[in-house]
Amino acid sequence: MSPSILKSRIGIENQVDEFLDQLSEASLLFKQGVSAFLQDDDAGFKQQVESIIHAEHKGDGLRRSLEKTLYSKTLIPESRGDVLELFESMDSLLGRFKGALIRFDVEHPEIYPEFHPSFMELTKCVMESSEAMVRSVRAFFKDINAVADHMHKVSFWETESDKISTALQREIFRRKDMRLSHRIQLRDFVRHMDKIADRAEDVADRLSIYVIKRSS
Repeated sequence: MSPSILKSRIGIENQVDEFLDQLSEASLLFKQGVSAFLQDDDAGFKQQVESIIHAEHKGDGLRRSLEKTLYSKTLIPESRGDVLELFESMDSLLGRFKGALIRFDVEHPEIYPEFHPSFMELTKCVMESSEAMVRSVRAFFKDINAVADHMHKVSFWETESDKISTALQREIFRRKDMRLSHRIQLRDFVRHMDKIADRAEDVADRLSIYVIKRSS
């Protein structure tokens, strides 16, 4: 096993794990929130919105704490800049999950039942891409040799997300009985969701560069 990048500093390792837990939780809350919205479960949806806001807020606090610790204790000076960029990218991803769910709450789009399966499949792909990215980052901090075991799954789920997004947008615009404004609104929701998977892949791409730098 490759040694931890944090050199067994238990306190900060626990903070990293907790931060990644918030991102993982946000992806699950997003999936549950979309499901509740499609089922017209207003109470359940509101609960998921409140929970994801809390997760994002907690994640922000953890990121700031991690950044302060890395600077004040001069930990991993040779990799500190890369690690800080990684945290900021993941924090941005966490914010995208929150933003997407809040957008459902604000606009409350009318999504016809025939679109529900595709919306849920897209949501699943977005969640899985983020989960694979989280597992890749955990490996980066604990056993860098294991990163590749998870990295390829990020790209797989991002590609699946693109496929479903394209098919769903095509399906939406073939519904000529819908107002154009309605079709455009749903298209924008689909694109917004798909971009979360794109962002997860961006983080994974950045991580792959860090792995090369650490391994060289």
